[in-house]
Amino acid sequence: FSYHAKKVIYLHLIIIFLICCTCTPEKSCSVLCDHVNMMDLPKEFPCEASSINLDKNSIKFLSERAFGTLPSLKTLSLNHNNISFITPGAFKGLPNLLELKLAHNEHIRYLHTRTFTAIKRLVRLDLSDCNLFNMPDRIFLEQISLKELLCFQNNFRHVPGAIRGMENLTHVYLERNKIEAVAYSTLLGLTNLKYLNLQENRINVIHDEAFKDLVHLENFYLNDNLLVDLPQQAFKGLRNLKMLNLGGNVLTNVSKTWFSDLVELEVLYLDRNRLSYIEEGTFENLTSLITLHLNSNNLTSLPFSVFQPIYFIGRLYLFRNPWECTCDLEWLREWMESYKLVRDIPCASPSSVAGLDLSEVVYAHLNGTCLDPPELNLTTSPPEESGEYQKGLNVSLVILWPSTLRMVLKIKSKCQRLRCSHALVSKVFTFITQVEV
Repeated sequence: FSYHAKKVIYLHLIIIFLICCTCTPEKSCSVLCDHVNMMDLPKEFPCEASSINLDKNSIKFLSERAFGTLPSLKTLSLNHNNISFITPGAFKGLPNLLELKLAHNEHIRYLHTRTFTAIKRLVRLDLSDCNLFNMPDRIFLEQISLKELLCFQNNFRHVPGAIRGMENLTHVYLERNKIEAVAYSTLLGLTNLKYLNLQENRINVIHDEAFKDLVHLENFYLNDNLLVDLPQQAFKGLRNLKMLNLGGNVLTNVSKTWFSDLVELEVLYLDRNRLSYIEEGTFENLTSLITLHLNSNNLTSLPFSVFQPIYFIGRLYLFRNPWECTCDLEWLREWMESYKLVRDIPCASPSSVAGLDLSEVVYAHLNGTCLDPPELNLTTSPPEESGEYQKGLNVSLVILWPSTLRMVLKIKSKCQRLRCSHALVSKVFTFITQVEV
C-alpha cells in the first residue's frame, strides 16, 4: 500500500474505534468498548489507556500480541464473549497488566502453557464460568505475583496442579466444578493462602495432610460435597482459620481430632449432614467459637459433656433434628433460658412432649432426680369412656403446679384430638403428681 492508502485505512480504523468505543477524558484513560457487538479487536488502542473494557461482545479469537503495546494498561476485561482460542503470547506488550478478566467465555476449553507469558505482574486472574477441564501445570510459571485466582464453575475433576507452590496466592475460587478428591500434593506451598472455596463439587476423598501448608488460611468452604468422613488430622496446623463450612455433606459423626488445632475458629458449619453422634471433646479447643450450625441433621441428643468447654458460644443452631427431649437435654433447656442464644428446638420424642419446643418442656424431679417425660400410648378410647376421660384429665389439671400447666394443657389438647383412654389419663396424672414443687 502507498503511504496515502495506509493513512486512509488508519483513519478508517480510528473512525470505527470511535464509533464503537468511548474513552474517559483523563490522560490515563479508560476505554469502554462493552456491549457493542464487536467481533474483532480494534487494531489500535490509545497507548495511555489504563483500563480496557470489552465485555459482552462477540470476540472469538485472540491473536499473538492482540493488544499491541500498552505500557500503562492495568486492567483488561473480556468477560462474556465467544472466545474459543487464545494464541500463546496474546498478552505480550502489556508489561504492567495487573488484572485480567476472561470469565463467562464458555468456548474456552483449553489453555496453552504460554497463554499468559509476558504478563509477569498479574495480580488477579478471572477464568470463571468457562469450559475448562484442566490447566497445564506450568501455565503460571511467570505469574509469581498472582494473588487471586477465580476458576469457579468450570469442569475441573481435580484441583489444578498449576497452583502448587504459588506462595503469593491469597484467594482461590474453585467452587461449582466437578472435583472428586483433594490429593496430598495439590495444595503444597500455598503458605499465604487466606481464602479457599471448594464448595459445590463432588469431593468424596481428602488425603491425609492435604491442607498442611495452608497455615494462614482464614476462610475455608468445603460445603455441598460428598464427604462421608474426614482424615483424623484433616485440619491440623490451620491455627488461623476463622470460618470452616462443612455443611451439606453426608457426614454421620464428628471426631474430636478434626478441630483440635482450630483455636481461632469463630464460625463452624456442620449443618445439612447426617450427623447422629458428636464425640465428647470435639469442641474443647475451639476457644474462639462464636457460631455453631448443627441444624438439619439426625441428632437426637446432645450431652452436656460435648459442649461444656464452649459454654460461652454466641449462636447455636439446632433446628430440624429429631430431638429426644429427655433429661439429657435439661441442661440445654436451662442454657436456652439463661442465655437466650438458642431457639427453635422442636421435640420429636417422648410422645408426651412431641411437637413442643424444648423451651416449653417442664422436667419433673423426684428426690432431686430428673424424670424423663413419659411415653404416651395414644390409643383410641371407646365412646362410653369419653366422659370419664374428660373428668379424669380435668381433675389432674386442677392440682397441677403453675410451672407445668402449660405443658399438660398441650397434652390435653393432643389427647382430645386422639380420644385417649382413661388409662392414659391416669398415667399422666400419676406422672404429674410426682413433680417436686
